Amino acid sequence: MPDLADLFPGFKSEWITTSKGRVFARVGGSGPPLIMFHGFPQTHVMWHKVAGELSKRFTLVLPDLPGYGWSDIPETDTKHLNFSKRAFAATMVEVMEKLGHVRFHVAGHDRGGRVAYRLALDHAGRVSKLATLDIVSTYDQWAATNRERAIRSYHWAFLAQREPLPETMIGHDPRTYFKWTLAGWGRATKEEIFDPRAMEHYLKALEAPERIHAVCEDYRAGAVPDFEFDKADIEAGNKIKMPMLALWGTAGLAAANGRSPLEIWQRWADKVQGEGIEAGHFIAEENPAATIVALSRFFAEMT
Repeated sequence: MPDLADLFPGFKSEWITTSKGRVFARVGGSGPPLIMFHGFPQTHVMWHKVAGELSKRFTLVLPDLPGYGWSDIPETDTKHLNFSKRAFAATMVEVMEKLGHVRFHVAGHDRGGRVAYRLALDHAGRVSKLATLDIVSTYDQWAATNRERAIRSYHWAFLAQREPLPETMIGHDPRTYFKWTLAGWGRATKEEIFDPRAMEHYLKALEAPERIHAVCEDYRAGAVPDFEFDKADIEAGNKIKMPMLALWGTAGLAAANGRSPLEIWQRWADKVQGEGIEAGHFIAEENPAATIVALSRFFAEMT
């Protein structure tokens, strides 16, 4: 996509071969390694407003999740396991190993936050610290669904419907659908919160039918295997052992649960802290200054 703007000056573009296909990532900076996962319906570009400052203190790895952006699309399976956050997390461990990082910090927003905490649960020895941005666990997200939440987060059920219903409906006008989705979750509920160059990255990446199918598979996985993996962990008393930071937008999706996101995460993690940031769902783009401060302080502090 040579027509798209490079929003990461000084960063390298890497194509990392894994057992599940190639993963595209931007890599830059110096210091302790920190891998950061984007959410739906975005790509690694969502970090463009915070990457420059964070790269002064950390070696940043900013991948496109499998099926998103420029990364390869996993093969579809009937149980949606290839799109589970467990599978994505295992792939990201491979990515970091290929880049020479055995142990690292992890941060994730939205769907990427689900990959992040699954990586922390399944590969605890790999993760030094964990940060999630504007999510609660997949288990708690589904359990808390009520009338208000079902309307605001309708896409959880819509995208998880059987193929080809959501693919067909979105495919008629994907740019309108994804632009409307992005504009609707910000604090100001306007697309102007996004840099137009970043918006074009997001929309361009989701024009292809196979990419629309991939994001639907991501949500189908969220409704079945991701939920079941979370349920098994919570019932077994498995917890996130490393220090964790939960950030959320004060007008974001996580805060709409009716309970503090920190209170929810305290059931999942032994050592968790958290705070709300003045923003909607897209914290890193709506309030990059506060995001930089919170992440820098957490990942840099001694434990």
